[in-house]
Amino acid sequence: MAPSASRPASQLRFIQHKQEAFWFYRFISILYDQVLNPCQYTVAMREDALEAADLSDRSMVVVDVGGGTGFTTMGIVKRVDAKNVTVLDQSPHQLVKAMQKEALKECRFLLGDVEDLPFQTDYADRYTSAGSIEYWPEPQRGIREAYRVLKQGGKACLIGPVYPTFWLSRFFGDAWMLFLKEEEYIEWFTKAGFEDVQLKRIGPKWYRGARRYGLVIGCAVTGVKPVPGDSPLQLGLKAEDVSRPASPFVFLMRFVLGTMAAIYYLLVPIYMWIKDVIVPGCMPI
Repeated sequence: MAPSASRPASQLRFIQHKQEAFWFYRFISILYDQVLNPCQYTVAMREDALEAADLSDRSMVVVDVGGGTGFTTMGIVKRVDAKNVTVLDQSPHQLVKAMQKEALKECRFLLGDVEDLPFQTDYADRYTSAGSIEYWPEPQRGIREAYRVLKQGGKACLIGPVYPTFWLSRFFGDAWMLFLKEEEYIEWFTKAGFEDVQLKRIGPKWYRGARRYGLVIGCAVTGVKPVPGDSPLQLGLKAEDVSRPASPFVFLMRFVLGTMAAIYYLLVPIYMWIKDVIVPGCMPI
């Protein structure tokens, strides 16, 4: 696996914070399935990613964390009975969209925090999360929670972005959300206590494997919980307290910059689609 580009320790963090993400999705939820998924996270990508989750038994208990409008959940209930699936998200607006989908009528829906899940230890057979980690202030804390709620032998499948190497994508990525290096996923899973950690690259077919521009959904990372109980990793207090009001100026700045970056990342896949049409298949894009 080729190494990812280096990223400065003083990472810019704007829209990725949970408070800004809450309001961002208050509006984007209206068009999320119609606009974002066709460009960034297609049905084919979802099915490819969920293969890694090993949803091999319809009676499995599954938690879909940061489930949003239920796009990934729609793939899960093809493999697992909906009554055994819980969809959790911090956005009530996203969850309303998920609740309206007929295939998800029997799912359980919860408002909650990915860094403090409302499930008992050793609860689920599978943990899935797609397109959510980029907004977590502390990805390590969220992955630690994934470990805690799984049963012994349970598997976590985290589907998320990959860090760009192209300078303009890097700038907008850093101004929008946390684009992770592949090595970081593996490191955080391992520190949380997971074993058999695997990373599977995914992406829209029209990218032809090109990853330098970054991918909002670019990989599926899995790990198995080897023993029952809590994670061996101990952490301190949370980095972000969402109960404390943010500075209005800072909030607005983050929101505006994040929205500009989101528009850029809607244009990138269109650009890649055009290149895929124009550039001969034997040539890299």
